[in-house]
Amino acid sequence: MAIDPSTLRIELEEQEAWHRRLTVTVPAGTVQTERNKIVQKLGGRLKLPGFRKGKVPANVVEQRFGGTVDQEMLDKVIGEAYKVALHAQELQPISEGQVEEVKYQPREDLTFSISFDVQPVVDLERLGGFSVKRPKIEVVQEDVARVLERLRDQNGVWKPVEEGIAEDGNLVTLEIQRLENSEPVGEARPYEIVLGDGEAIPGVEEAIRTLAVGDTGDFTVTFPDDFSDESRRGEKEHLRITLQARKTKELPELTDEFATSMGDFENLDALTARVRDDLDKEARDQAESVVKGQLVENLLEANPFQVPRSMTERYVESVLGDTSKLDPALVAQTRESIRPEAEQAVKRILLIDRVAELQGLRASEDEVDDRVQEIAQKNGMKPGQVYSNLQKSGNLDALEREITEKKVWTFLMEQSTVTEESP
Repeated sequence: MAIDPSTLRIELEEQEAWHRRLTVTVPAGTVQTERNKIVQKLGGRLKLPGFRKGKVPANVVEQRFGGTVDQEMLDKVIGEAYKVALHAQELQPISEGQVEEVKYQPREDLTFSISFDVQPVVDLERLGGFSVKRPKIEVVQEDVARVLERLRDQNGVWKPVEEGIAEDGNLVTLEIQRLENSEPVGEARPYEIVLGDGEAIPGVEEAIRTLAVGDTGDFTVTFPDDFSDESRRGEKEHLRITLQARKTKELPELTDEFATSMGDFENLDALTARVRDDLDKEARDQAESVVKGQLVENLLEANPFQVPRSMTERYVESVLGDTSKLDPALVAQTRESIRPEAEQAVKRILLIDRVAELQGLRASEDEVDDRVQEIAQKNGMKPGQVYSNLQKSGNLDALEREITEKKVWTFLMEQSTVTEESP
């Protein structure tokens, strides 16, 4: 159907956070015309006793299918009138329109209201003149030693131990049976955990520390006050625990041989140097992140704006991912807890986009090509293959945004004073 926009009465209400509400009135004549078309079309398809197919009178259709006709008419008229009204008001919603109110009586005007969000307009009056500090994060030998120790732990080998009581750091194999009145209930369940890593509640770990391989004991454990299931906090449970096996991890020595096993390193000194370089880069990145965070805070304070709730909600959903198999109450709680951070993240995205637009800093084709060439050389690939992979994986836009953001941050830092803090 086609609706003449000049026949509509349109009212636009601007609400907070870029939320808009359209109230549209459609003339009774337009509504009735569409309704008559639906009745005629339905009558032409029906086959009812006493009537030839396609020859069912309109009054019979009305009598038997009036509710269905009304619903189809409302769906079509509201949908078309909404599109016409958006075009007339030059509006481009960024969220699905929510029908809030429909007023309809036969042979009278139809009035409906729909609310939605629109793309926010970010006005930036001040882009520089701020003073921010870059923290000086020094990498010390203890940091390097911690990384090397972590590499040893990651490459350790579990060895079985036949004697002695289970200790923290052991990989223990268990069988746990729930008890009622000292009698087993249900089936015993197998578990394998690293003792002391918090994979089991404290009461269970304490019980395991009293057992040697092959031992079985009955214990009463209490669920802690910070247990994830609130309904079980403070609850006591009687368990029969059998320690079936325990293992200790043997760590490799820090030798040249260990270093060569970690990759293309000639000796331990080369591995140590790489670790320090990586930590230095991580420290620099962390310092830059702090600077960017300060700049964003200053920019948002100097140029405050609201973001549509729908944009924040979409960001929250992207962070949460698939929640269909999770506890709805926990999901709702998590959603509320991360909403402030999500809103701040959306503001940051809009801010960067606006600066890029105002200053002409969006990634050019040549810059994207140069980055693709760099990736290709680093990975021993052809540029065309890298470009194709980026397109297929949907990461080409991310690459363009990475380049754009880098240019924006360079520009913003040039507009302000960045000083180095003492270590």
